[in-house]
Amino acid sequence: MRDSKLIRGLRNGEPEAYRKLYNEYVQKIGRIAKSYIGVDDVEDVIQEVFMKVYKNIRKFRGDSALSTWIYRIAVNVCKDMLLKKRKKREILTSFGLEEDEKAMPEPVEEMQPTDELLREVSAEEIRRAIESLSEEDRLLITLREIEEMSYSDMANVVGKPVGTIKSRLHYARERLKGVLEDNMRPAGRE
Repeated sequence: MRDSKLIRGLRNGEPEAYRKLYNEYVQKIGRIAKSYIGVDDVEDVIQEVFMKVYKNIRKFRGDSALSTWIYRIAVNVCKDMLLKKRKKREILTSFGLEEDEKAMPEPVEEMQPTDELLREVSAEEIRRAIESLSEEDRLLITLREIEEMSYSDMANVVGKPVGTIKSRLHYARERLKGVLEDNMRPAGRE
């Protein structure tokens, strides 16, 4: 029942309980993070997990062991981080041509048709390319790719049906891809 003493201390905001929790779980959380995301973002995962534990310890019902609850938080944080990374990678490599809003992007090892192009394109060039698009294209790309809005939320913002949003976003992405390809084409060649 040492978990119950630790939980009680955490709920009461006792600094010693926080130190004990950290010392007991920091390496375990780090190992989970490394197994999911590699070594690059381990510190970010550890920080996020402890913040979630501290914020939600009062909601812990004790249906499972404290360790199980903390591991579940760690796994969820890692999954969220991976999903965000994959979405960003998908945006930068394919400009989305999504068939399904919930579809997972292809693994990094597999080359996308625009991977080679985008390795040579800086963030500044992408920003300029987006700025060169029409207002509607910029809005749709910003809402979906930067704000990560769902199609239904975008439809509410723009006041158009979801199908129209998907279609217009597809063509906006195609135009953006064309602008980037044109910018990458050496001068004098077509």
